[in-house]
Parts: sequence; C-alpha cells; structure tokens
Amino acid sequence: MTLEHQARQRKRLTATVTDLEVRRQRALLVGMATDGADLDELARSVSELARLTDTAGSDPVETELVRRPGIDPATFVGRGKAEELARLVETLDIDVVVFDNDLTPAQQRNLQKLFGCDVVDRQAVILDIFAQHATSRAGSLQVELALLRYHLPRLRGKGTELSRLGGGIGTRGPGETKLETDRRRIQTRISTLKRELARLEETRRTQRKARRRAGVPVVALVGYTNAGKSTLLNRLTSAQVLTEDRLFSTLDSTVRRFTLPDGPDVVISDTVGFVRRLPHELVEAFKSTLEEVRDADLLLHLVDASDPDPEGQIDAVRLVLAEIDAADVPELLVLNKTDRTAPPVLTRLRNVHPDAVAISALTGDGVDELVAAVADRLRDRMVLVHLQVPYEHGEVTAAAHRLGEVVACKHDTDGTVLDVRLPPEALGPFEEYRI
Repeated sequence: MTLEHQARQRKRLTATVTDLEVRRQRALLVGMATDGADLDELARSVSELARLTDTAGSDPVETELVRRPGIDPATFVGRGKAEELARLVETLDIDVVVFDNDLTPAQQRNLQKLFGCDVVDRQAVILDIFAQHATSRAGSLQVELALLRYHLPRLRGKGTELSRLGGGIGTRGPGETKLETDRRRIQTRISTLKRELARLEETRRTQRKARRRAGVPVVALVGYTNAGKSTLLNRLTSAQVLTEDRLFSTLDSTVRRFTLPDGPDVVISDTVGFVRRLPHELVEAFKSTLEEVRDADLLLHLVDASDPDPEGQIDAVRLVLAEIDAADVPELLVLNKTDRTAPPVLTRLRNVHPDAVAISALTGDGVDELVAAVADRLRDRMVLVHLQVPYEHGEVTAAAHRLGEVVACKHDTDGTVLDVRLPPEALGPFEEYRI
C-alpha cells in the first residue's frame, strides 16, 4: 500500500467521522417545573424528551431538572441558572441544549448567545423528527408547512446562521432553504403549500365519499407514537408497513381493506402517532390527514400497556382527538404489548378499563378477540333489513354479502330471500328489494 493510498484512506475515514459527528450531536436536556408542578410528570416528560432527541439524531449526555417560582421572560430559567448551564455546556462539550418546555424566540436567542451553541425546544425536536421521516408528497408538504409556521417568528437575527445547511436538530427539513428569505416570501410559500394540500385533500375526500357510497365501514388506528399501530396493521392485513422500536418511525397514513369473519369488508386506516404536547403547528398541518380519524366509524385506540404511564398516553391521545373534533367517534381501547407487560400491571389496567381488549400485535395473542370485538361494535351500528332479490339480479345478492352481514338466506320461486345487516349509508341500492 503506497503512502498516497494510505493518505487517501485517512482522508476518507476523517470525512466519515466528521459526517458522523454532524449527525450525532451531544445534547444537554433541560426540564423545568414551576412551584406546584408534578415532579413525577416532569421526570417522565424529560425521559420521553431523551428518546425524542435520540430519534432526532443527537445523543443526550446530561439532564438538568430545574425548579423555580416562575418563568423568566429573558432566559426562561433565570440568569443565574442560565450561567450555570453555560458552564456545564462548556465542560461537557455540548453541541445543542434541548429544553422540554416551549421557548419564545427571544428566550431562544438569549440562551444561544449565552451558551455559544444551538438551543432548541421540544417542538423543534418533534418537527425535526417529522422532517426526517416524512416520505409521501402529502407528508412532506405538511411537515414543510409546520416548519415554516414554527420558524417564521424566529427569523430575526438568523439570516447568516440559517444560510448554512448543517446537521443537527433545527437545521433539517424541507423548509430549511426557505428560511433565508424574508417574511413576505415565506408567507407566499405557506399560501402555496396550503393550496397544494387543499388539492390533495380534495382527492382524499373524493375517495372517502366513494367508500361511504359503497357502504364500507372505516376503522382508524390511533394511539401514542410507538404504541404498535403499524404492527397491528401488518398483523391484520399484511400491509408491510415499516415497524421500528422508535418514536414516529412512520408518519404517512396507510389504508388497507380487511374482511371481518362472517362480516363485511372494512377499511383500516393507520394514522400518525401522537405524543404529549404535540406541536400545534403539526396538528394544524396534519388536520386534513387526520380527518380520516374524524370520519371513521370506529377508533381502535392502541395503548402501550408496558409503558410506565399508560394513562398519560391515553389522555394525550384523547386531547389531540378533541382538537381535531374526533372526540365523539366510537372508541375501542386496545391494551397492546401484553407480551412485555407484567401481569399485575395488566390486571390493574383491565380493571380500570373493563371494556378494553388486551393483545400483543407482535405475537398475535388476543388479536382474534380484538377482531371479534370490532365486528360486534360495527354490528351495533348496522340496520337489519329483509330483502327479496330476483335471481336475474344476482349482483345485488353479491353486494349484500360483500357490504353487510348475511344473517339468513333462502331461495324460493321468486328469488333469493335475505336477512342482512347493512351500514345505514349502504341502504340506498337495496331499498327496492326490501320486504
């Protein structure tokens, strides 16, 4: 091996190490609680922030929990604590300080000057993860819209800083090259994104109307991120959706058809996962996608039963459902990951939620019971009708079998006589055959 070849290898290795350093920042996590706040909840929230930070591509190396009477408008944590954190940043060679709380643009700028490194809040971390994971056209547009809305009030003093396309939280995403422009151009881009998303939403609305006219019930999977929605969808429909033990591993919604045993076809829709304090910008941007949830006939609300705070997950999901006007959609609670849940914990959850179904989407345990429960819930909303269909209209009989649950079927001299349960929206084509 020549010296020149060795030098080239060293250069390539150095470049690779440099790239890795850009991708994996050293992060200091900061959580703050004011007087009277729940410290256990703070600890859980910061623990989740560590997972979010890791998913975003940075390594949490230290955590600081701060208590103070109130929020300091200039530095959030107070000047003295901020200076203490600045010394910690220097000692630990920190690249980014991540606050579990939302920071105002002024607080963020002041802290960055004091720390001499990037400062971001929980919203920025979640937005960054969405920017990395959105793959579809709609998902990319929605994330870009959310990023622009978040960064717009933070443009002051960032002209040169945002001109470099570096790595790390807060510097990625479809909207990063747009952030160098002035407010007017960003507002123009936001308007363009809204129009494009409106066109895509019109297509989705047309598809939903077609399913409604066909009388196909819609079951939407909702739940906290990493609760196992994609795993369950794969188990039921062989959808082959990506599944990883990471937060927000899939963002783009997936719709698949599934045939219930002795029942009608249903459409199962997998949606984006929720999280505590999901940024309002994301909820607004993804509202059109989440309309699939609002228009569903039944929500399967998946909960990670092995999580230390499953009730907190349930509350966080229901909060987002209320925000998108889906709080009144019928819900079936599903306690997932029973293979990883201690029996006493599972027993307690089942006592608190007696109507819930316990499953393991990974192993398949309890999935048959879940499918039966879904069939029962959908059956409750169906209308029992009696039909007499002439033999020459066999397509009507076939439609009854496809769209509903045939309870009884017999043949007489005038045609086929059916007792069938049908969704209310599917009754129209059968009216002339009712007896």
